[in-house]
Amino acid sequence: MGIKDNLRGLRDQPLIGPLAKKLFSEPEPLVHVVRLNGVIGGQSSPFNPSLSLTSVAADLEAAFADKSVKAVALAINSPGGSPVQSALIMKRIRALSAEKEIPVFAFIEDVGASGGYMLALAGDEIYADENSVVGSIGVVSAGFGFKQLIDRVGVERRVYTAGESKAMLDPFQAEDPKDVEHLKSLQAEVHESFKQMVRDRREGKLSQPENDLFTGSFWTGAKAQTLGLIDGLGDMRAILKDKFGEKTKLKLVHTSGGLFRRNKNAAGVSHDASSSPLSLDTNLVENGLSALETRALWSRFGL
Repeated sequence: MGIKDNLRGLRDQPLIGPLAKKLFSEPEPLVHVVRLNGVIGGQSSPFNPSLSLTSVAADLEAAFADKSVKAVALAINSPGGSPVQSALIMKRIRALSAEKEIPVFAFIEDVGASGGYMLALAGDEIYADENSVVGSIGVVSAGFGFKQLIDRVGVERRVYTAGESKAMLDPFQAEDPKDVEHLKSLQAEVHESFKQMVRDRREGKLSQPENDLFTGSFWTGAKAQTLGLIDGLGDMRAILKDKFGEKTKLKLVHTSGGLFRRNKNAAGVSHDASSSPLSLDTNLVENGLSALETRALWSRFGL
């Protein structure tokens, strides 16, 4: 009989038994949780934060650093935004999952639409609440035209370019059909890339024709399940405990600091958010406009 067998035999002793059981019991299953919350975009400020690879890279690295975890869970609540940042985050998660051989489960909260749904595609399985908003597999560009306004006010705008298309889609000039056609061609390329991502990640699971799924429409979680866009309904804790056992522990991974912090971008380069004391004042107008755009994105889905 070996040493371990002798030690395990101590579990039957009335005084030492409880300690021995604790020493030789299986560790509680652990799942790391990463929150992906908010509008997705490459530009961010202290008062108007956005979701980007830079903002979540450290959390993702930390979530996958411990190979003993059973899985990484994504808590997603996003109406979308930048297709580039959405794809960068999604691809980074898939790369880490493959490298560390750790499965990923995505959980949509209020909304996982457009770029938010693209984030959910990083999951090996996707879940949502029956009333979550899911889908919006499309591309949109929105803006304003101010030409009549500056004509009425009597403002003369002067634009000088090298390159005939450099000022295309200028909101202070009359809309040019050729510019619109060019924009739509770009949108079609981005849309096709999004559709291919859905095809690849949901292969064999989609239950409706692409003409119905890829229109930019969105549905409740309950309907999205019947369409094959998600795998099931339920909350994160209940589903993960069902998969890995009642003793499963969920640990939120959050590595970032406070409002003014020194951190690293996605390439690992440090920067200081407080390096320019005038930046908050000079960006007030820009932040206000960004806040309106953010509000509009959420409002599209009734939130």
